[in-house]
Amino acid sequence: MKEEKKGKLFLVATPIGNLEDITLRAINVLKDVDLIAAEDTRHTLKLLNHLNLANPLISYHRHNEDIKTDKLMDKLLEGKNIALVSDAGTPGICDPGEAIVKTCVEKGIDVIPIPGACAMINALVASGIDTKEFTFLGFLPLNKKLRKEKLHKIQTSQETIILYEAPHKLMSTLNDLEMVLGDRRVVLARELTKIYEQFIRGTIEEVIKKAQNLKGEMVLIIQGNKKIDIKQEFEDMSLEDHYQLYESQGLEKKEIIKRIAKDRKLARNEVYQKFLSHK
Repeated sequence: MKEEKKGKLFLVATPIGNLEDITLRAINVLKDVDLIAAEDTRHTLKLLNHLNLANPLISYHRHNEDIKTDKLMDKLLEGKNIALVSDAGTPGICDPGEAIVKTCVEKGIDVIPIPGACAMINALVASGIDTKEFTFLGFLPLNKKLRKEKLHKIQTSQETIILYEAPHKLMSTLNDLEMVLGDRRVVLARELTKIYEQFIRGTIEEVIKKAQNLKGEMVLIIQGNKKIDIKQEFEDMSLEDHYQLYESQGLEKKEIIKRIAKDRKLARNEVYQKFLSHK
């Protein structure tokens, strides 16, 4: 019996503001697919109307991701091609998409990325801060313990850090960053590609003064820690605290020992001997 041909899942990047920021390939894919799975169908309908397209739409967002993934998988297995889009930018980056991509990979369904706009990359390249190495952390967690761990990661990282933040939480995040990072250089990128696009540059204190009551989509670019010797910073921490730092992140003993050895430039066996009692 001949096996039925499976459909393909296209991850289509859409404009983050200016509707002209969409590729010809993205337009052609949206035109040709059997179904478009959209984070907000009303928002995506505006884009489709702008492009004079009238493809069927289905909602696919954080609150229905589990249910709709199964439904979309059924259609893909039937041979239907589906485009996944978020409200803005590249789907799967702080937006729905990760779950269905993992399922498609497991089921042998082709996942095809259609490149385009991505807010964090556009903010980074225009920031004036080092672009050679960077870490994207998404939104800082609200949970106090997890937030503290992320702030510590930002404090010790020598790489540029990229964060997303909502307008109503911006001041709280900037104040937390100032408390931990001091006069570290940051750039706030706001409303990228839109009419009121703005870059606010300076120390965290300076940005706080300039960023009162702002609205719109926010990206924070944070300069890496150029002042401290990371090895020395860990040497000043007790081995127990170092272990607990990684343990609080959910890492297993083997991985913790590996990281401690790397941080302190010690032999793995030497670190292992010190933690034989840890389960």
